Amino acid sequence: MSNPIFLALDVPRLDDAVALAEKVKQHVGGIKLGLEFFNAHGAHGVHMISQLGLPIFLDLKLHDIPNTVAGAMQAIHVLEPAIVTIHASGGRAMMEDAKAAAGENTKVVAVTMLTSLDERDLKSMGVGGTPHDHVMRLADLAHTSGLDGVVCSGHEIKAVHDQWKDGFFVVPGLRPEGSNTGDQKRVVTPRQARDDGASVLVIGRPISRAEDPAQAARAIEATL
Repeated sequence: MSNPIFLALDVPRLDDAVALAEKVKQHVGGIKLGLEFFNAHGAHGVHMISQLGLPIFLDLKLHDIPNTVAGAMQAIHVLEPAIVTIHASGGRAMMEDAKAAAGENTKVVAVTMLTSLDERDLKSMGVGGTPHDHVMRLADLAHTSGLDGVVCSGHEIKAVHDQWKDGFFVVPGLRPEGSNTGDQKRVVTPRQARDDGASVLVIGRPISRAEDPAQAARAIEATL
């Protein structure tokens, strides 16, 4: 896609979300709607944002038994999302059923490891190895399960891209040079992630909380 930036639009009030999306729509390639937005505004909110004419990325991180995830995927057909996330840790059967149930024009990508986690978090959950090891294992599982791609941090994107040349890769937790990393632990700049093989760059607070969101989006776009 010509502009890989997807604005993470997790705004509590729907009218504020629509207004923010309107401000930046000329400078982003799509809108990411996560759990906060979807739980607050549901299908109606998604329809409101989709009227802006940008691709919609539903970041729902579906994770349940295969039949339930397939049913959830079928239920969102009407929303016509361009991208939907599931959790790779749900296993092969779940991922296969999710892809089979997805709309023809919907890319299904698997979340490998949340960018708020690090090696200490993995150890506390009983998962051995480094974050890199964990991401690579799950990316390989997603690939063999027939998914379109994965979500991973900028620290792993190059290795994942080298392993899966034609995959579709979403990189969140991005921060422009000099910005606050907030609760993200494994961050890189948008340009670095794009250079390393990212298909979609998810950017939220550096745009949504900027004094001039449109200018912030333009500035990030200019670095690409």
